[in-house]
Amino acid sequence: MRNKHELDDIDHAIIRELTADARLTNLELARRVGLTPAPCLRRVQRLETTGVIRGYRAVLDPKAAGRGFEVIASIDIAVNDGQTIEDFEAAASAVPEVFELRRMFGQPDYYLRILVADQDQYALETLPKLSRLPAVNRITSHQTMWLVKE
Repeated sequence: MRNKHELDDIDHAIIRELTADARLTNLELARRVGLTPAPCLRRVQRLETTGVIRGYRAVLDPKAAGRGFEVIASIDIAVNDGQTIEDFEAAASAVPEVFELRRMFGQPDYYLRILVADQDQYALETLPKLSRLPAVNRITSHQTMWLVKE
């Protein structure tokens, strides 16, 4: 079995097609990448087994789901010991409006992608939750003007 770092052009084509539409049937995927169905299915299964493909998800329209206001918050924490980091990450992950949490090298310590209904919900509900997270030293909020690339 190949190492997940040894991908050929067909593997990349499969990944490209599934990234664009993960609901493709194996038959259609095979047609698009120039394989017959059985070898195409084996390749997809290998990509899944080796962890190259980690899963499949529904992509939601945040606005249609009532979360059309996006904020990227950068957070610095006051203490960077192991327990504080664990506590902060667990608490931040539990905030329902936080859709993505990234630990950064350097400053800031974290970037959070937050999706809420509007500016009022962010300012009146979410920002107070964030300010009460363990060891928060500074929060800087950036409103997304528009999404250029997803």
